[in-house]
Amino acid sequence: MVELPELSLPDDPKLVQNITHFARALRKAGLPIGPGRVVDAVEAVAAAGFTSRQDFYWALHACFVTRPEHRAVFAQIFRLYWRDPRFLEHMMAAMLPAVRGVQEERAAKPGEKRAAEALLDGANDQIDLPEGQEDDGTEFEIDATLTMSSEERLRSLDFEQMSTEEVARAKRILSQMRLPVQPIQSRRLMAAPHGQRADWRRTLRDAARRGGDLQDIARAKRRIRWPNLVVICDISGSMSQYSRIVLHFLHSVANQKGAGWAKVHGFTFGTRLTNITRHLATRDVDAALAAAGAEAQDWEGGTRIGQCLHEFNRDWSRRVMGQGAVVLLITDGLDRDDPDQLAKEMQRLHLSSRRLIWLNPLLRWEGFAPKAQGIRAMLPHVDSFRAGHSIASLEDLAQVISRPEDQGDKARLMALL
Repeated sequence: MVELPELSLPDDPKLVQNITHFARALRKAGLPIGPGRVVDAVEAVAAAGFTSRQDFYWALHACFVTRPEHRAVFAQIFRLYWRDPRFLEHMMAAMLPAVRGVQEERAAKPGEKRAAEALLDGANDQIDLPEGQEDDGTEFEIDATLTMSSEERLRSLDFEQMSTEEVARAKRILSQMRLPVQPIQSRRLMAAPHGQRADWRRTLRDAARRGGDLQDIARAKRRIRWPNLVVICDISGSMSQYSRIVLHFLHSVANQKGAGWAKVHGFTFGTRLTNITRHLATRDVDAALAAAGAEAQDWEGGTRIGQCLHEFNRDWSRRVMGQGAVVLLITDGLDRDDPDQLAKEMQRLHLSSRRLIWLNPLLRWEGFAPKAQGIRAMLPHVDSFRAGHSIASLEDLAQVISRPEDQGDKARLMALL
């Protein structure tokens, strides 16, 4: 239940204009709102009245929110536009670059930056200074030589704190990134004129054709093959924003020719497991992710990691893990099911894969420790434990994914268990 303080409407409120501007901000933030929704909202508020703050909030919510992922953005824009007397200061603070020493004490909440971006659109012409504080034209010079560039800041920015524009820029960067992998040397041999091994079987076969005359020793070398990439991505409520961007990156990897992977398999899970591999083959990323989202009915729901990994090990492991697959498990590890079952399924997944890499966005916190029972059950059964909350963290993954000695932060956190 959303806590709503008393509404502070102006003495001469312009209800229709205010709701229209509010709807325009929601549409700018990504909510699909047309003129018909605005008319419905005006009629709903007129019917509900202003006697109850809960009625006012939920009347607008019922008219403008149609998807679960829109709730956070609606709540933030409502707070900034209708309830907070200092909404402009909060919006400006949310939009300013975070420079060490001058940023706000608290980080922007999920959806707040998109809300500020939507409300500040075109607001420069509407800001009035108080009397006696007119702009005197004074210019200020700021030394920004030590601040990060826009692209550097974007690469280190948390996916959950990105604005709409920043998310779009991040997706463009991720679409150009590669996830290279080293080939695997097979035990099978192939003919090679300058191979390091003698192929005695072929040598004797050739000699038998010549009546036992041995002329040359056939040479051979080991075949090489490319592993599969299997991505198992958590789409529960706490992971939805990260999952959308990571799946965008996964789609790019799946459609890159010559990237080295034999095949890329994708699975999502919340309360149940969903195979989205066939959707990743769609060239258009928006159509691919829309189809994947339509099939995965548990977006932004609960989490049952142990049960979903059991379904994967039972139904899909032998189909997609038979060629020395590298597995990326993307989840925060916050699971309330039986930790013993989770540990058992993680161990089985680990034994079936060539490498098991766990990406956890919670590692963005400097003081992160494996205190949750789900994390404690999973951590011993991974080869590498790394952060997965920003473009920079995915770039680091691309550099170390083929290094078997890389453990990320696993060793440090195992010492805390």
